[in-house]
Amino acid sequence: MPSRPLSREQTWLLPPTLEELIPADHPARFVAAFVDALDRAAWGELGVAPDGAVRGAPGYHPRVLLGVWLYGFLSGVRSSRKLEGACRESLAYLWLTGWQRPDHNTLWQFYQEHRQPLRLLLKRTIRTAVRAGLVDLAVQAVDGTKLVGNAATARTFDADGLAKLLARTAAAIADLEAQNQGGDDPPPPRLPALLRQARALQQQVQTALAAVQTEEGPQRVNLTDPDASLMKSRQGIVAGYNAQAMVSPAVVESRGARAGGLLITAAEVTTDPDDHAQLVPMIQRARGNEAGAELTLADGGYHSGPNLAACAMLEQAVVMPEAQREALRDPYHKEAFRYDEATDSYRCPAGQTLTFRGEKHRTHRPVMRVYRGVAAVCRACPAFDACTQDQRQGRALEIGPEDTRLRQHRALMASEQAKSQYRQRQELPEPVFGILKEQHGARRLLLRGLDNVRAEWSLLAAAFNLRTLGRAWQARPLPERALLTGAGLA
Repeated sequence: MPSRPLSREQTWLLPPTLEELIPADHPARFVAAFVDALDRAAWGELGVAPDGAVRGAPGYHPRVLLGVWLYGFLSGVRSSRKLEGACRESLAYLWLTGWQRPDHNTLWQFYQEHRQPLRLLLKRTIRTAVRAGLVDLAVQAVDGTKLVGNAATARTFDADGLAKLLARTAAAIADLEAQNQGGDDPPPPRLPALLRQARALQQQVQTALAAVQTEEGPQRVNLTDPDASLMKSRQGIVAGYNAQAMVSPAVVESRGARAGGLLITAAEVTTDPDDHAQLVPMIQRARGNEAGAELTLADGGYHSGPNLAACAMLEQAVVMPEAQREALRDPYHKEAFRYDEATDSYRCPAGQTLTFRGEKHRTHRPVMRVYRGVAAVCRACPAFDACTQDQRQGRALEIGPEDTRLRQHRALMASEQAKSQYRQRQELPEPVFGILKEQHGARRLLLRGLDNVRAEWSLLAAAFNLRTLGRAWQARPLPERALLTGAGLA
């Protein structure tokens, strides 16, 4: 086929307008509509003066700067320098800024000053979706993912490692000071760069060592980001954070048909590698965002008796598998012992009766009721080696205050209804994490410190929700679109 003519010197007879730069269904248009819908009260909550300063040179309008950052998080560009380049080269950013080109210092200053208040944008996206009827409030699922921090894993030290590093640093400082002694020459007005860096490192290591040596301090400290913890991820052991998300299905109409979607209804970041302590707070955050669902799905990492008790107190239905399902397959697991309420005793699989022998008290742990059988009977039992190794007292059961609730939940999880409900879990948080990491660039955090990382994760979650809201916005007729931008949201 013939080739099209190519000329880099051709001109337009009429200059194009900004409206011609991007398609009518481009995501940047929804980001602009969302930012434009912020009223004075909303800007006030974000700590931004929408009219700018009274004096001084004219600055960029907050709508320009916020729009650039939100679209950057939506499209996977979270670096102020890369955003500066995009504002000069990308048609979508040029349309969004009205052909203005803010530099990276201006963008970074806006982000740095308003980073924490911008976390409120996540709640705004959630409330907008709920008001528009996009959120399925029948079910929600919670999960966590490990995010690599902006810190090298090798820079994480325990007390011994910090002490050795401190000794090496002191030796290096002594050597540098000896090199910079000039006899009778006056001292230099400024410390040499290497010596200045060594002394700064010495102070940093001393502070970290003092923190590790305190009674309630951490076992290890990362010198680059003291808040980052060593966590096991699919990439191995990393210095990072545990990011949590509560996800509900969203109903989005596309071309006249109902299409599936997802919405983050709560988000949080913790330095604890374990998920157990996050179940109840995440349920409460979703409710605080007006998006609490009737049923919560969680994996085994959240399973515990206290969590089941807390969900019962909140009247929150929860479906989650046993944390240690392999242990339940043991024929002599305490689940196989049958309780007799009339005699307050248990009967083992071999038929022996275990009677109540007293209570066990431990520090910072609930009181346990102890049941034991007859030692001689246990020793004579063919299953003795498989059931217990206690030659002196035989098999014992320690029953805590949540054991009855755990048994009830196991019975629930054995039902076909619970199994069917739990299968929905893999369709909710896991795709969200995949999209955030692959399309929003969230595999690695750019900020340091827990507060900053929480703000970064909240904006990533808000950007994900904007993606879902944008799809619904494009499918709605023009008169109905304002509802999806949060316009008039009280």
